[in-house]
Amino acid sequence: MNIRTHSRWLAAAAIFGLGLATGLVAQTFSDSPQRVELKRADLSGAPGMEVIASTAEYKAGESIDRHLHHGVEVAYVLQGATVQAPGKDPSAIPTGATLLNLRDVRHAGFKVVGDTPLKLFTVHVVDKGQPLYDYAK
Repeated sequence: MNIRTHSRWLAAAAIFGLGLATGLVAQTFSDSPQRVELKRADLSGAPGMEVIASTAEYKAGESIDRHLHHGVEVAYVLQGATVQAPGKDPSAIPTGATLLNLRDVRHAGFKVVGDTPLKLFTVHVVDKGQPLYDYAK
């Protein structure tokens, strides 16, 4: 391997590593730490949109802060739990429920109470390049 080829290989590896690190840091700043991304793909026929499938588990005492998405979120409740919004009585989110949150509509803003964690499977169809979560102030 000559010096020129070796230099190109090192440059390509460095660019790849920086891109990977940038993506991980970007996800950390705007993402829910409980979310585990399973799959991400471009939405065919809709340039600039992507589909993201994830799971999330929120244990007792953990909160889902009030937020919105730049697209649509659909959630299926894998394991229901009791949640409580500030100033409200506790309420149940049942196992098997389906939730639909429309583009730019603020939702969540509650804490999981009781002993049972809330487990969700979510699919987001969102604008590519935008943060998945924008937290309400």
